[in-house]
Amino acid sequence: MADTMDSSKRAKLGNSPTFYWRVDEKTVDMSMPLPEPRRITIAGEPQSVICDLNRTALIVIDMQNDFCAKDGWVDQLGQDYTPDRRPIEPLNGLIPPLRQAGVPIIWVNWGNRPDLMNMAPNQIHLYKPEGTGVGLGEPLPANGAPVLQKDSWAAAIVDELDTDPADIYVDKYRISGFWDTPLESILKNLGTRTILFAGVNTDQCVFCSLTDANFLGYGCILLEDCCATTSPDFCTEATLWNVKNCYGFVSDSGRVRAALEEAG
Repeated sequence: MADTMDSSKRAKLGNSPTFYWRVDEKTVDMSMPLPEPRRITIAGEPQSVICDLNRTALIVIDMQNDFCAKDGWVDQLGQDYTPDRRPIEPLNGLIPPLRQAGVPIIWVNWGNRPDLMNMAPNQIHLYKPEGTGVGLGEPLPANGAPVLQKDSWAAAIVDELDTDPADIYVDKYRISGFWDTPLESILKNLGTRTILFAGVNTDQCVFCSLTDANFLGYGCILLEDCCATTSPDFCTEATLWNVKNCYGFVSDSGRVRAALEEAG
């Protein structure tokens, strides 16, 4: 027999705007319809992409003090951290119109356990290859903040970026943001099918997260001006080539803003 009760009178279970149930003591309604697509056309390479704003998310990776700020880890290692600051301005120009369009902003950042009990020796070796110097979880010389440790200054998103408490925050523990994190579950609950990628480093954490997303079936768009790296230029060139030829598409913040404006 058909259920004629107005589903809106049932309790809602689920925080996603597109994936939830309606329930009462007699019935569980799993038939919530998807919203009508809100299409925008983003110019890019090797092709332009038509995506649905209702099923798109922006993922910003590792824009943290350890990588992007004076006295952070990269700085104390004696490297030039300033290239990793280049995404700040274009991201601050892109995030507000995306929020206004209802696109989730997801910040994916290193946030290690203080005891590093989920970090295998190969991961610790990656950042302390000779067993000396300042490694994961160890105090920075300038301020004592533990490197990339959850809730520390070192792991915090740089102050200059436009964050909001309503954004989504995910801690990661490997170069890829998908490994051993809730990121995939969050994207599924949001109904996401297209991901805009930004952050640092282009050729490392951004690229590995993007390739994992591609393997999981997501449409991936790398926003070139919203990404940066302290690696040599050929690393960025190789990453862009591989994304365009194997893993997705390349665009930039200006072309995404233009698409949003055109769509109204």
